[in-house]
Amino acid sequence: MGNHNALAQREDRAAIANVQRELVALDAMTVGELAEKYREVFGIPTRSRNKEYLRKHLAWRMQERAEGGLSPRALERIEQLAPQAPVRWRERIAKQDGAERPAPAAAKPDRDPRLPPPGTVLTRAHDGIEHQVTVLTDGFEYQGKRHRSLSQIARLITGTSWNGFTFFLGRAAGARGDAEAGV
Repeated sequence: MGNHNALAQREDRAAIANVQRELVALDAMTVGELAEKYREVFGIPTRSRNKEYLRKHLAWRMQERAEGGLSPRALERIEQLAPQAPVRWRERIAKQDGAERPAPAAAKPDRDPRLPPPGTVLTRAHDGIEHQVTVLTDGFEYQGKRHRSLSQIARLITGTSWNGFTFFLGRAAGARGDAEAGV
């Protein structure tokens, strides 16, 4: 029996050391590598490009997996107090109690609901030049190149930081007056 306990303690120490190595490795990763790791760990892509945000969320999830996360009681309490809580909490509750529960109707959409449908061409005049952006299912196309956000394109056009929705779809774009296409 003593050997069994010693073996279990060694395995626990090895697992902790492995998690610590993985956490240290996060610090050396680029934003792109962190985004890919996020997809691997959470099973969904991230919209964030904030390195610190990604690093913290990855570290939390990796530690949660290694140490077991919240208790079933805590997860059940979340369900009671916040039925509109993110889907991932409900999934954990269902997995832990083995119950099959229907997915919530308010599941997070894959793309921003504020965006017009894919194929829509947004037109915006700036400094006397007309700029056209095509909405794609997973980003945008501007001047033959793919971009992940409207803000990125607005920055290219103006040379300054802009909210892409405001620039192309909001008041600054003539209250959607400059947005053309099949909308």
